Amino acid sequence: MKWIHSRWLLILLLWLASWPGLARAEAPVILVFGDSLSAGYGIPVEQGWVSLLQRRLKERGFAHQVVNASISGDTTGGGLSRLPAALERHRPALVILELGANDGLRGQPPMAMANNLGRMIELAQQAGARVLLAEMRIPPNYGPLYAQKFQTTFGEVAKRYDIPLIPFLLEGVAGNPALIQDDGLHPRAEAQPRVLDNVWPALEPLLTR
Repeated sequence: MKWIHSRWLLILLLWLASWPGLARAEAPVILVFGDSLSAGYGIPVEQGWVSLLQRRLKERGFAHQVVNASISGDTTGGGLSRLPAALERHRPALVILELGANDGLRGQPPMAMANNLGRMIELAQQAGARVLLAEMRIPPNYGPLYAQKFQTTFGEVAKRYDIPLIPFLLEGVAGNPALIQDDGLHPRAEAQPRVLDNVWPALEPLLTR
């Protein structure tokens, strides 16, 4: 009887191991948690840098599953309120935190943004995820001092929590009319590979095959 029981247990384990849904769940999740720059505002979603990231991972032999939890118009305050549910649902191994641009465009205090980013980093780390923070910059609408403080906040937060920083997400894209939509803010589809290239050098060292 014990042999029969063990045999059926072995069959059950083999069946579970071959179940596609379970295999997908075991793939490490990269949670992209951002705003319109990652949500693919104004372009087909499949052309956005996050979708291109999933394609690159597959091409280079990484089994990671990319989940895009970005919402256009979101701020660090909004992100903080919805991050716990996203962490619980997706249980990511890595979080790419791309928020703050809308804080700057609304003239919100950099200190408040820093506190929100810091709390999100803490929540992600407590959930067992590594965090990669993206630096943002804004036009000097509120004056050069505010713009400078806004930019340096990201580096300060990354240093405080000892996490890697993606230098300006839109490096080589912002200010180029050929790569920016008519609103002057959002990258065109043609710019998305460059955005991914800005992310990749900071992301790749965190990946395991």
